[in-house]
Amino acid sequence: MRSHDHRSHTWQASDYDLAATLGCGQAFRWTAARGAWEGVVSGRWVCLKQSGETISAECPADQRDWAWLEDHLQLHVDLAAVLASFPDDIPLRSAVGACRGLRLLKQEPWECLASFICSSTKQIVQIRQIIALLSERFGDPIPSMHGLAHAFPSAAQIATATEAELRACKLGFRAPYLLATARRIASGELNLDALTAMPLAGAREQLESLPGVGRKVADCALLFGFGFPTAFPVDVWVLKALRQLYFPKRKPRPARLRHFADTYFGPHAGYAQQYLFHAMRLGKLSPATGLPG
Repeated sequence: MRSHDHRSHTWQASDYDLAATLGCGQAFRWTAARGAWEGVVSGRWVCLKQSGETISAECPADQRDWAWLEDHLQLHVDLAAVLASFPDDIPLRSAVGACRGLRLLKQEPWECLASFICSSTKQIVQIRQIIALLSERFGDPIPSMHGLAHAFPSAAQIATATEAELRACKLGFRAPYLLATARRIASGELNLDALTAMPLAGAREQLESLPGVGRKVADCALLFGFGFPTAFPVDVWVLKALRQLYFPKRKPRPARLRHFADTYFGPHAGYAQQYLFHAMRLGKLSPATGLPG
């Protein structure tokens, strides 16, 4: 890696697909613009570009170091080792072939949890709109290359809002859930930092005690924000993939599918989930075979 100055930095990043990683639906603050990706990470606006196996970043303000972005992008991950841990089956081989270079991001836990509370029954473009509105109305202003941007609001900042103000951010029925959860976290009733030291089941139980947090939202937060590699979120796309690619001639009960998801995919099950999710959503897997569509 090398630095050009205190506002830009470049990494060699082999086997990394930046567009797939930032655009696959695991995070909602990245926007493709002018041949680059612009977003906000850890309260900093940043512009990312990829050219071959090089990723470059530019910020409007000097950076003392770039560890915050390296960690977010998970540049240190040995993707080949992750992929080698997957079960050797046709669906996963096909998904990896269609999406190789896709990485999991490491997001700020509160922002990740709040974002997925907002995601219920919404499409990705709508979730991005909600997160942008919440940030503009409640988050701290930060410099960008285009003027001012906004950091994602803390739990304490959301906790001071009214339900009506949150509904004005297109949250709909999710507004009281986000508000109540923010207030519980801001009050210290639940310490999110403590969850990373818990077993997966215990951390999931703690998150599911929060308003608006069911199994899928909890698993998304645990995988993308809290660093639990075996968390396996099951949404409509993953459910479709499991049924069509692994049980094409049967109609397994939900409990059977859940057990299969929790036990089959290995130590990097969350990675396997994201490959299946993204390939299925893009139409790269065909029913019953798992072969590229």
